[in-house]
Amino acid sequence: MTRCRKIFAGLAFVAALVAAGELSQAAQPADSTAKLIEGAKKEGQAVWYTTTTLDQSQQVVQAFEKKYPFVKVTLFRTGGGPLLNKILTESRGGLNGWDVTVGRGEMVLPLIDKKLLATYISPERSGVYPDLMDKRGYWTAWYVNGYVLGFNTKLVKKDDVPKTYEALLNPKWKGGQISVDTEAFGMLQGLIGAWGKEKAVNYFKRLAAMDPVPKRGNTERVQLAVAGEYPLILAYNQTIERMTQRKAPIDWVPLEPVVMQVNPAMLAAKAPHPNAGRLFMDFLISKEGGEMLRSFQRIPVRKDVEPDPPRLFRGFKYVIESPEGYKNFDETVRLYNSIFKLR
Repeated sequence: MTRCRKIFAGLAFVAALVAAGELSQAAQPADSTAKLIEGAKKEGQAVWYTTTTLDQSQQVVQAFEKKYPFVKVTLFRTGGGPLLNKILTESRGGLNGWDVTVGRGEMVLPLIDKKLLATYISPERSGVYPDLMDKRGYWTAWYVNGYVLGFNTKLVKKDDVPKTYEALLNPKWKGGQISVDTEAFGMLQGLIGAWGKEKAVNYFKRLAAMDPVPKRGNTERVQLAVAGEYPLILAYNQTIERMTQRKAPIDWVPLEPVVMQVNPAMLAAKAPHPNAGRLFMDFLISKEGGEMLRSFQRIPVRKDVEPDPPRLFRGFKYVIESPEGYKNFDETVRLYNSIFKLR
């Protein structure tokens, strides 16, 4: 092939990728911070939709606005399901009101399917673990949650705490001894990825046969475990750790592999303030953003920011509950509900 033909072939290949939506302007090497700042100054604002608790997200906004006082951030906070519904509903009505969102992993595929996400290769991604980002740039993890086994230290001796998934099925823990979340679909999804569907579903059926106590949420269930409502609890490790550090009678152990739930940051395809949005995205996944997460006792995903304490994301085998794994998520939800007879 002649040099001229090679050039034309290369251009045709790139054109095909662009037409297929695999490449976009946002997927090209990130603009310099100086250029982003120049554009953000003209825009003057950014809109952030998030599932992060209101007090913590407000602190993030305050820190960003202190660093970039020429950008005013409008914050909207709600739960994962309502947030996805809000974005989809607004899109159907022709409203493109947000620039950046941080939500649950199951939001990613529906937003990609509706072409509501831009690809953005932030320069800050170099500090994030490679398995915690989408190579195309649709999402980058901001923080993760780990499903672990908590135990009331007054009710269970440390030597008696189950150290494996199999040990948790000991008949001694049957009959209201274990708290499970009615919406821990991600834990089942993650173990399906680690073990295969048959083994994971069989395990959860055996767990359900232990007659655990099903209840929604992590914070309230952890508080009930502290109060002695039940000796064991499957919940997020950072939620338990907050109580542990407050000297409450509760601690936790990792059951390997620990399922780590990803909470991704994403940029809107039709962001009304694209430069300010990218600048805010960079801030979220920067070292500074990771250090803020650590101060919140959340689990940052940067290689240069240790969790507090490090055991939140160190010293155990884990499996990432990647957003791409939610392709059959509706089936997983139905399976989980069926196993625990929730609906």
